Amino acid sequence: MAGLRKKIRIGDMLVEAGVITPEDLQRGLELQKKSGRKLGETLVEEGIVSDETLATLLAEQLGMEMVDIQSISIPEDVLNLVPQHMLRSKKMIPYAIDPGNMNVLLVAMADPMDFSAMDDISIITNYQVEPAIATQQSIMVALDRLYGGSDADEALEQYVKEREQKENDVEEELLNEDINNSPIVVLVNEMIEKAVRQRASDIHIEALERKVRIRYRIDGALYERATYSTAILPALIARIKIIGGMDISEKRKPQDGRITSIVDRMEYDIRVSILPTVYGEKVVMRLTSKTALSRHKSQLGFKESELQQFDHIMRNPHGIILVTGPTGSGKSTTLYTALSELNTEDVNIITVEDPVEANINGINQVQVNNKANLTFASALRSILRQDPDIIMIGEIRDTETASIAVQASITGHLVVSTLHTNSAAGTVTRLIDMGIEAYLIADSVVGIIAQRLVRRLCPECKRPHEATEEEKEQLGVSAEQPLTIYEPCGCPKCDQTGYKGRIGVYEILEMSQTLKSIIVKGAGAEEIKEQALKEGMHTLHMSASEYVVDGITSYHEMMRVSFDL
Repeated sequence: MAGLRKKIRIGDMLVEAGVITPEDLQRGLELQKKSGRKLGETLVEEGIVSDETLATLLAEQLGMEMVDIQSISIPEDVLNLVPQHMLRSKKMIPYAIDPGNMNVLLVAMADPMDFSAMDDISIITNYQVEPAIATQQSIMVALDRLYGGSDADEALEQYVKEREQKENDVEEELLNEDINNSPIVVLVNEMIEKAVRQRASDIHIEALERKVRIRYRIDGALYERATYSTAILPALIARIKIIGGMDISEKRKPQDGRITSIVDRMEYDIRVSILPTVYGEKVVMRLTSKTALSRHKSQLGFKESELQQFDHIMRNPHGIILVTGPTGSGKSTTLYTALSELNTEDVNIITVEDPVEANINGINQVQVNNKANLTFASALRSILRQDPDIIMIGEIRDTETASIAVQASITGHLVVSTLHTNSAAGTVTRLIDMGIEAYLIADSVVGIIAQRLVRRLCPECKRPHEATEEEKEQLGVSAEQPLTIYEPCGCPKCDQTGYKGRIGVYEILEMSQTLKSIIVKGAGAEEIKEQALKEGMHTLHMSASEYVVDGITSYHEMMRVSFDL
C-alpha cells in the first residue's frame, strides 16, 4: 500500500493524454479555486471530462484495477463492515476480502488518492485497504441498489405509526411543525437522488386506493420503484408543494411549481405538476439537467449523411426550420443543440419558451407569462422589434404564432421551432390546417426534422436470434437473406430492463424546388413524402430499421416508434 501512495497531478495527466487542452485545465483550476472542491470533481462537473475517462486514466497512471461495481455481487458481511453514511460521504464501497490475503479489504473508490478515507476504513474494519477505481456514478448507483431506501423506510414506518396514534389533522400539524425535521424530507430527497442516478426523466407519485405508488420513467418506459402507506400522502404532497413554491392549502385545483436540486454536484431543474385525482393528488416531477440539453450535435445520434443534411439546413440565413415529434421525443435537445451551433458573437438570438428549459450563455431567453399577457404571439411581436437574426419559438401552438413565424422568416430572419406532428411530410399539411397559405409555407420552410427516441439495447446482455420472415419484411430485407437481430435480456448493468440509454431516429426533409412547387399546387402528405423519398429522404421507419440490423436497438422498439409510418 505504501508504494501506491504517490501523488499525481490529475490536470497534467489529462493534458498529457490529450483528453483536455491546457486552456481547459486553466479554466478548471480557476473554477476549483472558487468552489474549493478537488480538481477531478470540478472537471467532471463542468463537463470538461467525463467520469469514465477520468477513472480510466487514473487506473492506468496508478496501475490500479478499474472495477465495474454495479455487476459485482458483494457479500453481506463485507458490506456491513462500514456504515452506509460513511460510504456515501467518501464515495467508496468495499466489495470483497482479498482471497490471496485475508487481511486485505478490496475497496472501490471514486478518488483512489483519498488516503485519509482509506485510513478511516482501515481503523473501523481492522483490515488493510487495497483500493480499486470505479466511477462516482457507478458507486452511488450501487449504494442505492444495495441499501435501497432502508433509512427512509424505517423513519417512515415510525412516522406512520405516530400519525395513526394521533386523531388530529395531519395537514394542520404539518403547517405548525418544523417540516425539515420530518422523515418525509429524507424521502423526497432520496426519491430525487435515486431518480437522477437511474437516469429517470420523470417521477410519478400516484395516489391509489390502498397505497401510494412511486414510478420512474427511464428511457421512455415507466418502472415501479416503491410503494408506501396512504397515510404518508398528505405529508409527501405538502413537502413537494413547499419546496416547489405552491399553495399548500389548495387541494382541489391543479398546480405547477419548480424545484432546483443538486445531486452528485450536478444542478437539476425539476418541473412539478400536481393534479387532483379520486384518491388524492398525483404528482409528476420532470427532471432536467442543466447540461443535458446543451450537447454537441455529434451526440444526438445523427448518422453521417444525416449530419451533413443537418449542417446544410442550419446554414440557411433565413427561413423556418421545424423539429417535430410527440412529447418526449427529444425535440428540445435538438433545438438547443441547433441554437448552440448558431450561437456566435455576430448574431442576435432571441427565444420565446414555455418554460425556459435551460439557460444558454449569449442567448436572450423570454419566458411566456399568460398572467402578464405575454403569450407566444405577443412576445414574438416584441422580439421582432429587438433586431433579431435568429428567433427560437418553443412550440407553434396556434395560427397566430404560426403566421408571425412565417412572416418573420420571409422578412429575413431564421426561425427555429417545434410542432407536434408524426412525420416530416405531415408537418406541411398541419401548417395548412392551421390556416397558413401553401405558397407561404413553400416560401418560408427550409427544413423539417421529424424525430423519435429508441432505447439502446444493453451491450452486456442483448441476446441474438434469427429474424423471422415477418421481421425481415418489416426491416426491408429479403426473406432468403440470413439475418441475426438482437432482443433485450436484462442484467445488473441495465437494472434488468434489457436497455440502457436512448438514441435519436431522424427523418430529415430538406426543401427543394420540386417540393416547393408541389406544395404550392396543394399536394397531400403522401405526395410530399413520395417526392422527398425520390430525393433521398430516409423515413423514421427506414432509419429505425438500420439500428435493428446494426444490433443497436430491438425489433420491438423499431415497431413502437414507426408502426404507422
